[in-house]
Amino acid sequence: MSNLIVFDSSVLIDQIRTNRYLDRMLNLTGVVRNSAVMLAELWRGATTPVDRQVIQELEERHPILTPTEKNWLESGRILAKIFADKGYEPEKLRDLHFDVLISLTARSHGAKLITSNRADFELIREYREFELEVW
Repeated sequence: MSNLIVFDSSVLIDQIRTNRYLDRMLNLTGVVRNSAVMLAELWRGATTPVDRQVIQELEERHPILTPTEKNWLESGRILAKIFADKGYEPEKLRDLHFDVLISLTARSHGAKLITSNRADFELIREYREFELEVW
């Protein structure tokens, strides 16, 4: 397994707003990579100049991993299975889509995904295995 780490936006949003994970982040062993999808989620929710500055610095300091064509197609198949198994509404599937893409991108690079969104990412792992750490 590689020593790459990818954060989900849930951890970074908590960190930006509350500094909750500073100690854990400072003590990480591994190389941080950004998910393009995660950065898009952060930009979508950026409401202050400080938010935008933090996101800009993330972009500049850590290389960005993007979903491949295979990741996009597989994400659709996984969401179709989740719909068939769980009967989720389209809104929930839309909410899950970015998380599935982040998971598949991390998996493609052998990276560990770190999140504070246990429920959604453990659900995704029922359909495709990837290394997950929940904070």
